[in-house]
Amino acid sequence: MSLNKNILGLIFANMHEDVIPELTRQRTMGSVLFGGRYRMIDFTLSGMTNSGVDEVGVVTKSNYQSLLDHLGSGREWDMARKIGGLHLLPPFSNITSGMYRGRLEALYGISDFIKCSAADYVIMSDCDIITSFDYDSIFNAHVKSGADITAVYAKSALDLDAASNSNVFGIDENGRVNNVLISPRISGECNVSLNTYVISKALLMQIITEGAAKGHYSFARSILQDRCGEFKIMGYLHDRYFSKITSIKSYYDANMALLSTENRAKLFLDTNPIYTKIRDNPPAKLAIGAKVRNSIIADGCIIEGTVENSILFRGAKVAKGSTVKNSIVMQDTVIGKKCTLDSVITDKIVKITDGKILTGSSNYPIYIGKGAQI
Repeated sequence: MSLNKNILGLIFANMHEDVIPELTRQRTMGSVLFGGRYRMIDFTLSGMTNSGVDEVGVVTKSNYQSLLDHLGSGREWDMARKIGGLHLLPPFSNITSGMYRGRLEALYGISDFIKCSAADYVIMSDCDIITSFDYDSIFNAHVKSGADITAVYAKSALDLDAASNSNVFGIDENGRVNNVLISPRISGECNVSLNTYVISKALLMQIITEGAAKGHYSFARSILQDRCGEFKIMGYLHDRYFSKITSIKSYYDANMALLSTENRAKLFLDTNPIYTKIRDNPPAKLAIGAKVRNSIIADGCIIEGTVENSILFRGAKVAKGSTVKNSIVMQDTVIGKKCTLDSVITDKIVKITDGKILTGSSNYPIYIGKGAQI
């Protein structure tokens, strides 16, 4: 753990929001709800906490009110500190910077914050990956290999839609990245980038300065792809359970996968717990006659009807005579009497009045926006 005291963590909360615009219209990618009680940033931030990274900057862009509310002082992640700790970094942090278009411009906007850090290395991660990262091992591999940049990837089968929202690496026999494909139109098993990088602070500052001078804004295109032969970029194979969110369907599938006990055991490790904001709800309440099968029910839920193969977030209510199947019901949603929901995603504070029937499919789940009334 002590090795990582000289590491600065940077989490980009707004990257990749275009892949799930339904869920990010009013929030950042990092504050999208997941798995019954978590936000997507919890997985990245918890990984840094578990690896002893005690100074973390969260880079925001827009719609970050819910993210600020969720993170607060960072107490739940042991980041409420006088030295180091959690820093929320909104846009326009640099007087000469504007609303960024890509990672390089975002880094330029927070360059003063990076420069003032006492860290020697920087770990950069996004919020589109659901996994338990071992940043200790990633950092140790970076130092051992003598790499300029270490890029984390996983082997995964991609279809055309998922590949078009991913970056893919070519890896040689020595583990070095020798090719980078950005949003390729390919399918099959690939070395998929997990948008996590380790780099020395000195080199990062050099890259930021050069990028600003040349008008570059994309780290993947201008550094990983265009300068692949110049920099020693080593790949780090992440072989733990993960889900990459590339569409509303992949978000639905990633949540539904947690109904498997085996998948939950792979994601929620005793050695690497996932922390989140505590809401202090009462335990879930199941009324007489309620039926729940193969579902994740968060605290504060009240169930009087039937719930099957579904995930209910905190404070959700299912009235008598209603049936919820294969669905994701987010925080404080109220489902009235004698309703039927199948393959539906409801955002927060949705109200479904009595007698409604909503039916989607696993390939095309119905999404109901935040605060809507049906």
